[in-house]
Amino acid sequence: MRILFMGTPDFALFTLRALCEAGENVIGVVTQPDKPKGRGYQLQPPPVKVYAMERGIPVYQPETLKNGAFDEELKSLAPDVIVVVAYGKILPKTVLDFPRFGCINVHGSLLPAYRGAAPMQRAIMDGCSVTGITTMQMDVGLDTGDMLLKREVEIGENDNFGDMHDRLGAAGAALLLDTLRALSAGTLIPEKQRDSEATYAAKIEKADCFVDFTADARTVHNRIRGLSPVPLAFTHTPDGKLLKVVESRVCRKEGVLAAPGTVLSLGEGIEVACGTGSVLLLRVLPEGKGRMAAADFIRGRRVSAGDLLQ
Repeated sequence: MRILFMGTPDFALFTLRALCEAGENVIGVVTQPDKPKGRGYQLQPPPVKVYAMERGIPVYQPETLKNGAFDEELKSLAPDVIVVVAYGKILPKTVLDFPRFGCINVHGSLLPAYRGAAPMQRAIMDGCSVTGITTMQMDVGLDTGDMLLKREVEIGENDNFGDMHDRLGAAGAALLLDTLRALSAGTLIPEKQRDSEATYAAKIEKADCFVDFTADARTVHNRIRGLSPVPLAFTHTPDGKLLKVVESRVCRKEGVLAAPGTVLSLGEGIEVACGTGSVLLLRVLPEGKGRMAAADFIRGRRVSAGDLLQ
């Protein structure tokens, strides 16, 4: 089949690489325009573009797909199927309907749970022990199309977003290859989603990153790991300085030991009281500094027992 790939970040790269290594006929890659990054705001190409150019695959970076803006390119490319992984733009009906096998999306959840922009982060933040990948026949709704294949992936109690991103990226790549094989063999059986069971994984906003120590220890820990290694959960030291948290563990599960946010003890980490129980902060990112072990932060005398983080 003639495959047109649409994707942008590292998560999409897992699937594009798998397609190429499997010898599939990837006729082109559509990705987001280059964006300025870093202190110098120099234009940086998306990871998918870099890989495609290394492989000699034609790259397209349209500003929009609306109002037929990409129709001529589609006609020229004549794909049999479009594979979409974290592309970052809404596909209009003219694009969705163009290939004879439609558009197949690799989504980072077990649909209909966690439709939307941040399914991996939200599943961790909600304390799920299992998530997964769904391949889906795309329609005009937001992750509402018919489900094709699914694969479960476990979430360990200390797994963070970075861990699950890579695990789900690899699982998604393998599942997409299985989906294409079944499509070619004519054995795919699409399954409609039950909208009544759908949940929504909203984009991560700054407000989501604030550590609310009034919650129980498990909830606090889940928020921290769901936002690590980026964008990172944060609190503030008594002097008002921003303190982002890279890694934590549940220390005590029960008991109200002090006012939420109170530093209870210092050692290998910073033990902080929660609404119920306590968490141990193991790695932090202080304002104006690099990431460091909490023990090093403690040695710098930036926090003391009895201090309140808020």
